[in-house]
Amino acid sequence: MAVHSSVNGDKKHWWFTQRKVVDKYIKDAKNLMASAELNDVTSALHLLDAALSISPRFETALELKARSLLFLRRFKEVADMLQDHIPSLKLTANEEEASPSSSEGSSSSSSSSRDGVKLLSSASLPGRDSSLKCFSVSELTKKVLAGVCKKCDQEGQWRYVVLGQACCYVGLMEDAMVLLQTGKRLASAEFRRRSICWSDDSFIPFSGSSSSTSLTDGDNVTHLLAHIKLLLRRRAAAIAAFNAGLFSESIRHFSKIVDGRRPAPQGFLAECYMHRAAAFKSAGRIAEAIADCNKTLALEPSWIQALETRAALLETVRCFPDSLHDLEHLKLLYNTILRDRKLPGPAWKRHNVKYREIPGKLCVLTTKTQKLKEKIANGETGNVDYYGLIGVRRGCTRSELDRAHLLLCLRYKPDRASSFIDRCEFTDQNDVDSVRDRAKMSSLLLYRLIQKGYSAVKAIIAEEAEKRKKNAASEERKPVEKSGLITLAGFTELKTVKKPKITENTQPKPVNSNAYQGVFCRDLAAVGNLLTRAGFNHPIPVKLEALTC
Repeated sequence: MAVHSSVNGDKKHWWFTQRKVVDKYIKDAKNLMASAELNDVTSALHLLDAALSISPRFETALELKARSLLFLRRFKEVADMLQDHIPSLKLTANEEEASPSSSEGSSSSSSSSRDGVKLLSSASLPGRDSSLKCFSVSELTKKVLAGVCKKCDQEGQWRYVVLGQACCYVGLMEDAMVLLQTGKRLASAEFRRRSICWSDDSFIPFSGSSSSTSLTDGDNVTHLLAHIKLLLRRRAAAIAAFNAGLFSESIRHFSKIVDGRRPAPQGFLAECYMHRAAAFKSAGRIAEAIADCNKTLALEPSWIQALETRAALLETVRCFPDSLHDLEHLKLLYNTILRDRKLPGPAWKRHNVKYREIPGKLCVLTTKTQKLKEKIANGETGNVDYYGLIGVRRGCTRSELDRAHLLLCLRYKPDRASSFIDRCEFTDQNDVDSVRDRAKMSSLLLYRLIQKGYSAVKAIIAEEAEKRKKNAASEERKPVEKSGLITLAGFTELKTVKKPKITENTQPKPVNSNAYQGVFCRDLAAVGNLLTRAGFNHPIPVKLEALTC
């Protein structure tokens, strides 16, 4: 019995020692985080990591670590840390689990399909274009609120606010809106529940520093939630205009998002650039669509839809080498996905394709690549449609070409290629330089292609103008003696007055046969030449029909 009691005493002593160490780490971390300086918060993060290594599920340490990462703007790490609580990730996992089982027709598939909730509710409707879809948050909100009552006391309310802010900055705008709204509702309900039991004197501690901090956080969350709702409303309006065929209206709404005064998150901005590129493509503005694809790939290099769209646009204007380059890049990306057995990026990142669709897309891509290689081998690389690239009609004038070229140069010259970075809220500030380099490189290639197209179209216009001038000159050189015309070296034309026809009812009028009819010429040398040709030195009777000074 003595041995047993000593063993229990050792266990109790070890547990209390580890708990004291964890409490000390957390206390020091709180003191460092109170200073609100980057170095102190980084030191506090190391202390919290040490505390979590001892007690991995300690709620206070998890909350402080998430808030410190949020303060350091390391949003991806917050999303990775709390990815099990992202609503859309849960629903996507439920869909993937339900899809293979539903094909088998088992009883378990029916139950799992009933539990799963569609993230994009309009995707299952027949006859609809699935290129641009609005995110449905109603079912997502119901799913989140259904688990709030069960998990609120266990997980803590801080997860909704902290994870909602992190989701906003990584581009998961719908998840951010649902989480922030849920967090505000829970905070209000908790405050009302506590205030019922408070007396008048119990409100005195509430006026301390902690209350001001909570009020400041609440104001920040309110402003962030209003900004998220504004962006989502504008995107919904743009997608609705696109689906209705109003491409100019869709472009205008997307331009309000990407050119707004307040910066937008990186992932959300890349998605809006991709949607606007689709609108530009449908409107026939090839250069603008390629430029938006370049911006999307500068922000997200592994965006599959951007590579597909840019390759299709380059193939449309018969720029086959550049299109083949994008298809080869896309093929390499597909092979990497099949090798890693997962889509690129973290688990919470959204993609427009699913993993099971990659093998079929790779087969289609291989066939298309072979066809492009055959076209390049046949020498079809020089027949580029520069008219479609610049956005002018065939047979346009020089002024129309200059205007279109000037607008493209002002928008997409390499000096302004990275101007959109100032309106982007990056998840990691270390990515800014790489994004700027990719944007400048792709913009330089597009600018060179536009300049080459401008030179080619300008040469065609000049050649056609020269042909028209030669044709006009050849028509002027035809002999005119038969019609009684006398030509004066490019100055004027004088022709003899023809005698009127005499009929039975009309009497012939006396007409001076020596009179000439024409336009008066101010050049004395031409008049002297006329007198010399006439062969006399007396005045010539001339009938003047027009006199110019």
